[in-house]
Amino acid sequence: MKKLLLLFAVAVISTGAMAQKGKVTSALSFIEQGALDKAKEALDQAFANEKSKNWFNTYFTKGKLCQAIYESEDPKFKSYYNDPLGEAYAAYEKAIELDTKGATKKRIITNMIYNSLALNLYSQASKQFEEKDYEGALKSFKTQIQITESDKYAGALDTGMYYNAGLAAYNSKKFNEAIGYFTKCAEMKYQGINPHYQIYESFLGLGDTVKAEAYLLDLPNKFPGDNTITLQLIDLYLKSGRYDEALKHIKVAKEAYPDNYSLYLATGIMYLNQNKFDESIAELTRAVELKSDEYDAYYGLGAAYINKAADMHNKANDIMDVKEYNAAVEKINEVYGKALPYMEKALELKPDDVFAMQSLQELYYRLKVKDPSLNAKYEAVRARLSTLQQK
Repeated sequence: MKKLLLLFAVAVISTGAMAQKGKVTSALSFIEQGALDKAKEALDQAFANEKSKNWFNTYFTKGKLCQAIYESEDPKFKSYYNDPLGEAYAAYEKAIELDTKGATKKRIITNMIYNSLALNLYSQASKQFEEKDYEGALKSFKTQIQITESDKYAGALDTGMYYNAGLAAYNSKKFNEAIGYFTKCAEMKYQGINPHYQIYESFLGLGDTVKAEAYLLDLPNKFPGDNTITLQLIDLYLKSGRYDEALKHIKVAKEAYPDNYSLYLATGIMYLNQNKFDESIAELTRAVELKSDEYDAYYGLGAAYINKAADMHNKANDIMDVKEYNAAVEKINEVYGKALPYMEKALELKPDDVFAMQSLQELYYRLKVKDPSLNAKYEAVRARLSTLQQK
């Protein structure tokens, strides 16, 4: 009799365990049917029970459910997990850990589950990046990398994922991480010189201009004959105010790119910042000749003439002789007049630019004494400025 009761108790325990594991089977079935609410309910019951909460199949099913929720277009399921793809990966890994016989790992490889999960993560990361959620994108790309580097991934390695992760890290201002990913790309010779420039930019992001410069200066050894390195050096030296170094490299770059307007623009602005107005005017004039729709070049050229005239005016204030002073003022106004067409063109290219309007208002006011036709333009630009400032 006691033996019979013992057998009965064993049977009850086994039946209870089977009942709870049956919830997992039901959840899988509901996932296939798209009834993800019912699948979540059955899976929650399985996790709440001692007999099934640590069963490898329970975690495998959670992974399937999380993936299905991500792929579903029904918004009511989105609240079930904050990070469904991250939780899917964690659940699959836990299932593999619990399944000591290795059947789950084989199942994941055979059914290429990690391949589809990696694609999901790439899709999610790309959307996050577009939405400027760079930290979210970095997390997704990092998980994608973990998956594709594992022995459960049945496919070729995607080198682009390291570059994507690097960009997400850079935009998240996690520059050391970015350097790590871009270095990986450089080692794999992915995207040529581009990852090297990203490493340089990351050093700048860290505020380490010494390493940034050293890295750039070493690049010709890796990419001999690549003139874009010179352009990067010019940019570095201009930003750091090292104009002599910038000018040296600009001369080299002009030989390689004689029709590159940006070189003349950069040189012109550099000279303007040094109050070398005639040199600035020469360079910026060439810039507008090469590119007739560049606002910065036209505005810079107008500013160069205005600043030159203002400098002339400061010097003229020391002239004591009235006739000599009046003659100097005539020449000053001629220089101001030369600024006018360039500032007007700048405003034409950027119609709501307050800086161009303010410059034109001053020019029209100064020049309308000799040219009364400019009075109407003065009133018009003053009215536009007033309207913009009231907004």
